[in-house]
Amino acid sequence: MMKTQILKTVLALFVSLMLVGCSDDDSNDTNTNNNSNLVAEANQVAQSGSWRISYFWDSNKDETSNFTGYVFNFNSDGTLVATRNNDTVNGTWSVTDSSSSSSSSSNDVDFNIFFNVPQSSDFEDLNDDWDIVSVTNTMIELTDVSGGNGDTDFLTFVKI
Repeated sequence: MMKTQILKTVLALFVSLMLVGCSDDDSNDTNTNNNSNLVAEANQVAQSGSWRISYFWDSNKDETSNFTGYVFNFNSDGTLVATRNNDTVNGTWSVTDSSSSSSSSSNDVDFNIFFNVPQSSDFEDLNDDWDIVSVTNTMIELTDVSGGNGDTDFLTFVKI
């Protein structure tokens, strides 16, 4: 009888230790792997051709028409070139994993766009660390919640 009680206690202790050993840290590893995959996919897709802006919602208004006719090329060296006729606007781009171990979000991948332009330029509105909504071979959907006023902006590129 005493041996049975000891065996039950040891078994209960073993099961408890196994359950405690399984923590939520595994989800961070999965998120890191998913984020790494998304970073690689977004980089590959963006560099795979020429793009145009099919939708740009900024500060509660549609500003898509500001970029009509521009063709965007995301180059492997991190340069970003927007051209329309004889007008060329140069910038940089990158895709980064901004997650941290304290973050609870499963997708902290940023699609960073920067054009060194005056504040008054339409291209200034594109400068941001956009969150990736989705990436396919023909579309890159991005969003950003503005820090200043809390508005949500949307930017969508489609492959030409």
